[in-house]
Amino acid sequence: MRIGDFKLTGQVLLAPMAGVSDRPCRQISVRYGAALATTEMLISDRRHWRSTKSQTRLNFDHNPGLVSVQIAGNDPAQMADAARALVERGADMIDINMGCPAKKVCGAAAGSALLRDLPRVRSILDAVIAAVAVPVTVKTRTGWDDDHRTAIEFAQMAEAAGAQAMTLHGRTRAQHFNGLAEHDTLKRVRDVTQMTLIANGDITDPTTARDAMQASGADGVMVGRGAQGRPWVLAQIAHNLFDTPSPTIPQGADLVDMVLQHYSDMISFYGRDFGQRVARKHLGWYMDQAGTGTELRRAVLTAKAPSDVLRLLPRALTEPEKVAA
Repeated sequence: MRIGDFKLTGQVLLAPMAGVSDRPCRQISVRYGAALATTEMLISDRRHWRSTKSQTRLNFDHNPGLVSVQIAGNDPAQMADAARALVERGADMIDINMGCPAKKVCGAAAGSALLRDLPRVRSILDAVIAAVAVPVTVKTRTGWDDDHRTAIEFAQMAEAAGAQAMTLHGRTRAQHFNGLAEHDTLKRVRDVTQMTLIANGDITDPTTARDAMQASGADGVMVGRGAQGRPWVLAQIAHNLFDTPSPTIPQGADLVDMVLQHYSDMISFYGRDFGQRVARKHLGWYMDQAGTGTELRRAVLTAKAPSDVLRLLPRALTEPEKVAA
């Protein structure tokens, strides 16, 4: 699958997820089959880039593979300025968020809110694409609500402006993450554009990925929540759909080693205190998959020191809760 001048190593991508797809998460995701892992959403107003949160998102050192950075905002000039600055910092691609349904983002007239203002969408696309020489991609939804579905017009506009790829989450903003994502809309987009298209939404395993590909005619799939706590699902999807080598799913001591490394990477990246807080969600997802018992799970997630977490995790990941007969 190609995005601009880049030929990706596969067709399964990790979705940008705020508070989730940080560098340690991207590293483990690429290790387990993600052909591209985009950063967490970064606000385009550079005045806020001095914050601790933004500084970690701007750290591209040791990034796995291509550096794809997602930005959000509603001011064309500001978005263009942010894109230029990110390319100077080493970004290989710029992804524009026009699909986030969060109230805070939409309240700032960004994310999904832009689907109610397609002229502004075009202005942003024109400004960002003119500002940088790297590929510009866009992630969006089918529309604001059922009465305002804009995906086809949006895609035509994006392609005409020069966007190199579009990821479509098969829900409207009004749906948030409720109900089931549909991928038929992307099929209609496929009929009117030659742009690289990526299906997103409720893709959690090889079966749902195959269904999405067949329904949409997409060039690839993007996995978000489905990879939480089980990054190897990316490689499983790639193997089943695109005949890549069969992955070895970590179990027992291998699973423990993988999670311990991920945890250690988070502590190293963020520092002890903030790293502990960030790690809890990831450890919770891993323990969900492992079937960890309630008491042991609580002990891991409330541990004060990394040494205690490292001591408890081997048991937590290899001693599933016993269900009473």
